[in-house]
Amino acid sequence: MAAQVFCEGAFAGENGARFGRVTTVHQHNAHKLQLFSDAGLEALLTRYPREDIGVYAMGDTPDTWRRGRLGDLPAGELLSMVKEGRVWLNLRAANSKDDEIGQLSQSILSEMKTAMRGFRPIKPDLGLIISSPNARVFYHLDVAQVMLFHVRGHKRIYVYPRTEKYVRAVDLEGVVTHETEEEIPYAADLDAGASVVDLEPGQMVSWEQNAPHRVENGDDMNVSLSFEYMTPVGIARANTIFANAWLRKRFGYQATLEPRPSLSWPAKVALARVLKKIAPIDTDAPSVFPHCFTLNKSGITFDTAEYAI
Repeated sequence: MAAQVFCEGAFAGENGARFGRVTTVHQHNAHKLQLFSDAGLEALLTRYPREDIGVYAMGDTPDTWRRGRLGDLPAGELLSMVKEGRVWLNLRAANSKDDEIGQLSQSILSEMKTAMRGFRPIKPDLGLIISSPNARVFYHLDVAQVMLFHVRGHKRIYVYPRTEKYVRAVDLEGVVTHETEEEIPYAADLDAGASVVDLEPGQMVSWEQNAPHRVENGDDMNVSLSFEYMTPVGIARANTIFANAWLRKRFGYQATLEPRPSLSWPAKVALARVLKKIAPIDTDAPSVFPHCFTLNKSGITFDTAEYAI
C-alpha cells in the first residue's frame, strides 16, 4: 500500500499528546482503498480462511447476542446477507491471515511510530468488522488497547469513563481472567457521562485501556477496522489486575481499577506471572456465548428453539 494511511497532522498537538489516555478522534485515508469496496470485500471473504470468520447475530438486548458458524455460503451472498440482516462478521487477526490487510497494518504502525516517538505497540492485532444496518455491540470493555478505524457506513460509539461508576473492579477482573466475556453490567442512565462520537468514513477513534464502550450502527452496512495492541504499561496493568483477582478470591482483597502505575505493580506483575505458570488460563474453555446457529443460503438456522431471537 503506497498511499499514506493517516491524514497530515492526524497526531499533531494536543490530539497526539492525549492519544491512548482519553477519547480522541483522528483522520485517515484507509476508507479510500479498493479493498473496502463491495468487490474488494467479496474478494477478501473468498480468500479468507472460512474457519477464522466470526459470525454473530443480535436482537435489541445483550441477552440476544448469539455466536454462530458459517455454512457453505459464497462470499457475494454472505455480503448481501450482512446488508439485509442483522449480522456481524469479525475477521480477527486479519493482519496475520491476509497479505493486503497485513500491509495496511504495517503502514499504520510505521506512520504512528513516526508521528509519536514514544509509541511502541506490542502484539498488534488488526481485525476487520463487517456489520449490518442498525446492528449493535452492547456495553463491554477490552483488555487490550484499541483503535477503531471507520471505513464505510455510519456508526455511533459511546465511550464511558474508566471509573467505578461505569465498571466495577471485580467485573474488570473477571474479563481479564477470562472468567466472563467482555460484557459488563449496564444501565441506561450511564449514557449521561459518555463521550459520544458519530463516526464517518475516514475517522479513527481511540480511548483509554479498559474504558467501557458500546456501538450502534446507522441505517447502512458498516465496515470498520479494530486495531488492538498493548504497550509495556498496558501489559503491566493487565497483569496487576490479574493478580488482584486472585488476591480478592483468596484473601478478600479490595482492589481498585488500577488507574495508574503504583509501587505495588511490580510485585503484582510478578505474582500474575507465577499464577499463570501454575494454572494457565484455559482459552479452550466453553464460552458463555456458544456457537448456536448456522448462517447459510436460507438465512439463520438456530440449533435449538431456546437460542432463537
